[in-house]
Amino acid sequence: MAQPTVFNLNKARKQKARAAARSQADANAAKHGRTKAEKRAERAEAERIRAQLDGLKRDD
Repeated sequence: MAQPTVFNLNKARKQKARAAARSQADANAAKHGRTKAEKRAERAEAERIRAQLDGLKRDD
């Protein structure tokens, strides 16, 4: 009969937490690690979309 594999749950839990933290860090780096020009372009695009939506509002 084969021996059951011993599995350390603490190690598995910590490894899962590290992987989640790493993925969160990658997401933050992508979100905040942008150049000034990229930030400015994104802000201008958001402003353009907001202005377009404001223009489509109905005055009742």
